[in-house]
Amino acid sequence: QVFFFMIALGFGLSSALSALVGHALGKDDEEESNLVARQGIGFGILLSLMLTFSGYFFAPELIELISEPGEYREAANSYLRVLLMGSVCFLLAYSGNGVLQAHGDTQSMKRAQIAAFFANLALNPLFIFGIPGVFPAFGFDGLALSTLFSQAGVMCYILARVVRQGVFNGHRFSGLIPKSKTYLAITSQALPSSFSMMVMIIAGFVVQYFLKEFGSHAQAGYGVALRIEQILLLPVFGLTGSLLPIAAQNIGARQYHRVKEAALFCFKFGAIMTLLSGALLWVLGEYLMLLFTRDQAVIDVGVSYLRVDGMILWVYMLLFAFNSLFQAFKKPVLSLLVGIYRQGIGVALFSWLYVVIGGLGVWGVWFGIATSVVTGLFLSSVLLFYMVRKETAKPNK
Repeated sequence: QVFFFMIALGFGLSSALSALVGHALGKDDEEESNLVARQGIGFGILLSLMLTFSGYFFAPELIELISEPGEYREAANSYLRVLLMGSVCFLLAYSGNGVLQAHGDTQSMKRAQIAAFFANLALNPLFIFGIPGVFPAFGFDGLALSTLFSQAGVMCYILARVVRQGVFNGHRFSGLIPKSKTYLAITSQALPSSFSMMVMIIAGFVVQYFLKEFGSHAQAGYGVALRIEQILLLPVFGLTGSLLPIAAQNIGARQYHRVKEAALFCFKFGAIMTLLSGALLWVLGEYLMLLFTRDQAVIDVGVSYLRVDGMILWVYMLLFAFNSLFQAFKKPVLSLLVGIYRQGIGVALFSWLYVVIGGLGVWGVWFGIATSVVTGLFLSSVLLFYMVRKETAKPNK
């Protein structure tokens, strides 16, 4: 949960730069797009320094809230201290990827992360066990060190790709000097997206709160089923994420018919993907659970979740796509509002109604999640309709 905070900040920064740089490119303003890109890199450097400094003092307090004294807590603190030193790698890789996505480059980060995966296969045993007489062993902390080194490689590769885009032509390091107006624009665009991801932590706590009275097998079943669902949603997340830079560029160029065309393609293709995935969860849910556990009680709980949530995967797809459109129109605060309702208020309210008032047991938690998701889509649709009508009515500048 503590490390997820860093990831949320990086995701928000990436989305912000993808939208802002994309808008400038859509308006054919190369100077503005390069300025935002340079400022975004500088923003990432300052943010990583602040995160490292504050994490060193406050992360142990956060870990204390979710752990008991002993080896577990000590290992967590030691692991996190190493990862905090790599915060600059994560944030600069995210910010650089936002710039690349705005330019239509969605391949560089994929290649870098695949390379990092294979690098970790070699670095993990090297740093954990070392080489007797040649290289020291770091034990458990070796896991964090291998992540640090592999992500440093990702950062270097992504920044090299950004430089090749000509972002720093004629400016070099002077382009990183903060400009208050640009920093304010990046902050206002990034924070809502970051907070939207942080709200997901709240949803996890709410669900676990309602599940704890049904025993550890209920929490375990939900945990396994959630991972299975997330794997199937990853292609959908990639599809809807690609809508953001395409929509941002065409909104900047005021080519709204292209935005509509891209959105409809995303909806249609996403519907096919999610309907097939939902059917897969219904038919093979139990077999997928068996890959992770042989405990029948855990399997039964997981299968019940997969069957309920499998019916609304297409709703998740639309919510992801709508969030990309909110971001492309530079209205990320709308995504935040929907997230607070859907993953905070909605989950808590409907789970309470179904579990406490309705007495539906674990099924009540699943129905609570589903109801909050469906009503969240309705709220998101209303906000999107009025936002699009307002933005497209604006006169050309």
